[in-house]
Amino acid sequence: QLQASGGGLVQPGGSLKLSCAASGSIFVFNVMGWYRQAPGKQRELVAAFNRGGSTTYASSAKGRFTISRDNAKNTMYLQMNSLKPEDTAVYYCSADSITGQRYWGQGTEVTVSS
Repeated sequence: QLQASGGGLVQPGGSLKLSCAASGSIFVFNVMGWYRQAPGKQRELVAAFNRGGSTTYASSAKGRFTISRDNAKNTMYLQMNSLKPEDTAVYYCSADSITGQRYWGQGTEVTVSS
């Protein structure tokens, strides 16, 4: 199970750090990532990393967001800087097992507004 947290209301230009805590070791996952879904839009990938540590970012996130993990805490993070109103969305963490099953966290809402 995945538990996402850290969302909230922030002004444009501000920062937030999202956390995704796994109930067990994150070593079992091939890929972990963050997705977001804005009202009326499809869920989209924001950032992800694979077992080998390679990361990928959406073009909208490059240079502003950083995905990371703490293996000892079984937790994944998304540091979001220079936030824009268009970053407003519900953010979901995900994890893909070696068998291809995808797990989702419950989502944490991020609102960027003045």
